[in-house]
Amino acid sequence: MNEKANRETDTKRKRPKIAPSLLSADFTRLYDEISSVATADYLHFDVMDGVFVPNISIGLPVFDAVRRVTDIPLDVHLMITEPSRYAARFAERGADIVSFHVEADDPENIARAIAGIHSAGKRAGLALKPATAAAAVLPYITLLDMIVVMTVEPGFGGQKFMSGQLTKLAALRELIDEKNPRCELEVDGGVDPETAKLCTRHGASVLVAGSDVFGARDRAARIEEIRGVV
Repeated sequence: MNEKANRETDTKRKRPKIAPSLLSADFTRLYDEISSVATADYLHFDVMDGVFVPNISIGLPVFDAVRRVTDIPLDVHLMITEPSRYAARFAERGADIVSFHVEADDPENIARAIAGIHSAGKRAGLALKPATAAAAVLPYITLLDMIVVMTVEPGFGGQKFMSGQLTKLAALRELIDEKNPRCELEVDGGVDPETAKLCTRHGASVLVAGSDVFGARDRAARIEEIRGVV
């Protein structure tokens, strides 16, 4: 990569995209909660099945309602077994990005799910649990539009950021720059203005922030505080 390209890439990394997680929103007033984060780049939508992760969250009916009331790009994170059953369905119903876990299915079904998302004209991503090595994405990396690094154990909001995942983040940034520069690198879990600095320095381009954004009195200011880190 030449010097000009390096400068441009570094500049982009200093202004990450922010994706508030609806998992931390007040579901009794969901429309107002979505409106309060209208300055975000993405809206993160977590789907849990109680099998792949211990908790059960929300599914297609709530997703359809959210899609009707916002133009913010929807970043769907499937924490479910056999994600190939649902990945394309979320894409067809309006998800802009659908990510699912590399640990959740076999290689053939993972490839099928990625293809189904792309056939719907949407972006596909793979997520990695903290114990999963960066190399797990290698068979698919040229097909991906996003890689998600979990910096908490998937399934619960409000957990403490795992700083040990920064090494994996940096390794994935190198792989992306070498093999698929258009792919976004997302961090999910424990993001606040301080951990955001660490993530962007290690190559993250998208930051999922749940309780830190929805727990703030001024959500727009909090989004800007996280987005503006250097």
